[in-house]
Amino acid sequence: MIALHPYSARAAAGQAHLRIMGTTDIHMHVYPYDYYSDRPVNTGGLARTAAHIDAIRAEATNSLLLDNGDFLQGTPMADYIAYERGMKEGDLHPVIAALNAIGLDAATIGNHEFNYGLDFLMKSMAGARFPVVLANIATAAGADPRADRTLFRPYVILDRRLTDGAGNTHPIRVGVIGFTPPQVMNWDRRHLEGRVVARDIVETARALVPQMQEDGADIVIALSHSGIGAAAHTEGMENASVPLAAVAGIDAVITGHTHLVFPSRNFPGAGPVDGVAGRIHGKPAVMGGFWGSHLGVIDLLLQRDGNAWQVVNTESQTHPIARRNNDRSITPPVQSENAVLASVAADHAATLAYVRRAVGRTTAPLHSYFALVADDPSIQAVANAQIWYMKQVLRGTPHEGVPVLSATAPFKAGGRGGPEHYTDIPAGDVTIGNVADLYLYPNTVRAVRVTGAQVKDWLERSAGMFNRITPGAADQVLLNRDFPSYNFDVIDGVEYQIDLGQPSKYATADGALADPDANRIVGLSFGGRPLAPDEEFIIATNNFRASGGGNFPGADGATVVFEAPDTIRDVIVRHIVEHGTINPQADGNWRFRPMPGTTVLFDTGPGAARYADSVPGVALEPAGDGPDGFTRFRIFL
Repeated sequence: MIALHPYSARAAAGQAHLRIMGTTDIHMHVYPYDYYSDRPVNTGGLARTAAHIDAIRAEATNSLLLDNGDFLQGTPMADYIAYERGMKEGDLHPVIAALNAIGLDAATIGNHEFNYGLDFLMKSMAGARFPVVLANIATAAGADPRADRTLFRPYVILDRRLTDGAGNTHPIRVGVIGFTPPQVMNWDRRHLEGRVVARDIVETARALVPQMQEDGADIVIALSHSGIGAAAHTEGMENASVPLAAVAGIDAVITGHTHLVFPSRNFPGAGPVDGVAGRIHGKPAVMGGFWGSHLGVIDLLLQRDGNAWQVVNTESQTHPIARRNNDRSITPPVQSENAVLASVAADHAATLAYVRRAVGRTTAPLHSYFALVADDPSIQAVANAQIWYMKQVLRGTPHEGVPVLSATAPFKAGGRGGPEHYTDIPAGDVTIGNVADLYLYPNTVRAVRVTGAQVKDWLERSAGMFNRITPGAADQVLLNRDFPSYNFDVIDGVEYQIDLGQPSKYATADGALADPDANRIVGLSFGGRPLAPDEEFIIATNNFRASGGGNFPGADGATVVFEAPDTIRDVIVRHIVEHGTINPQADGNWRFRPMPGTTVLFDTGPGAARYADSVPGVALEPAGDGPDGFTRFRIFL
């Protein structure tokens, strides 16, 4: 038996409980399935979220269900529809079918809805059985936001009836307004330039919320596809949900875009953002993670005063669709909603066939057997895609023209994963599954702007991968076993050598400065000339590194100039699709500094033997078997 929420159970005559449920950043995760690794998962999928919706809706006398955008892109199913099947007039997009199935009351448009172009977007949204609102994107700008001709209706006023504590029903008019980051004009410039214009989120709200009240809205809910960022409003800010919540007349905010969970301990418990109570400027707010991982829930206790409604109390919370057990296994508390699965079953089956098919070709094998000792094709493939992507998205920004580098690390490089834990994709066809093998984690793209000195120190931190080597000694152990391979960043776009005779400048475990006089990175150059310490560069990297993961100089969160919700996997796929055939042969931009008469030992997977004759810049020979099934090579420095 489902218990009513206290607001519903205890409401008096003239009082009513309205539960607002919100999904966000679904990114085409309808089935609980990872198309990259080609296996079911328990931690995502709108079909699982839908089961929460049914149960949580039953706890309240009155409810609304809203979606906060970024539903049209994000999995191979999205690419299959956009690149393979296409959208003709009258077609029903699978994610719209799923959103129809869960009974949405309204939705807004996220930045990723624009990824496939305006024509594709409008054909996809034509099948929605719910109103779609977006206030700050206009096909023609007027003198102020009220005079704009918007791409979608700026807001909707939902006429509903609320049941109060005495069982009587009363009318209510709920206003829902939507916003997306104005940065879409840069991120999807090729699709949007000359066709639409973007306004500042807060400026638009200040103009339109009073109009919503003039039109009879009793309460106003903001669908803010924008993160919880700085408190002070600045023109054109991307993550504007904090100053948005301060706009008079807004009663509740559903946020998103940054793929976080709110309320949660990740947010402060003081100031305008209260991560404990789930309020921003005293108003209830939620952010429901991403990919259907959480359902955001705002509870409003409303009091009827004459013909008007007042908010007298609020609660905010999120409901996860799965929980991690003590043994690290994951148990979903609910099963998938069959109606949602059925709504996309045919497209799910077609996507599986698509995933298992080549998306392009590679002229070079993509393997990681020697990724820790030489420039490597698996690293090169990721670097090429990151640089290609970053140069596109920075066009038209203050960072256009700043040289773009790429930092990426090998994730499958043996170690505790064992002798089979390597990428090994032969030259020829590349599938979506291969891309997942190439890049294991769903990291998203970030850009940091750093100096040449920071580039050097970034590489000094990476060079902690190696033990200090004594010149002239034979068969010394090369790799520092305590240094994880995911912290061995290779920076593509510069040339450098690593002097193994020097101590590491940074401590292995936490990256703290250990020896300020150490200089393992030598011969660092850019464009054939020594790299100047005060030169500026953009480094394309991932969200983990850019936000301080690994404690790398120049990557502490303060240097971030671009945050993309795009996963690096998706960027790699799009790079391959656009080029058809890629040539990620390693360019040998880094190597060890020569140490005549010195040898080191390096253990790798048995499959490395096939590629040992083509490792750039390294002289090596087989040295027998290593421990635990590894193969050993001797490297002549």
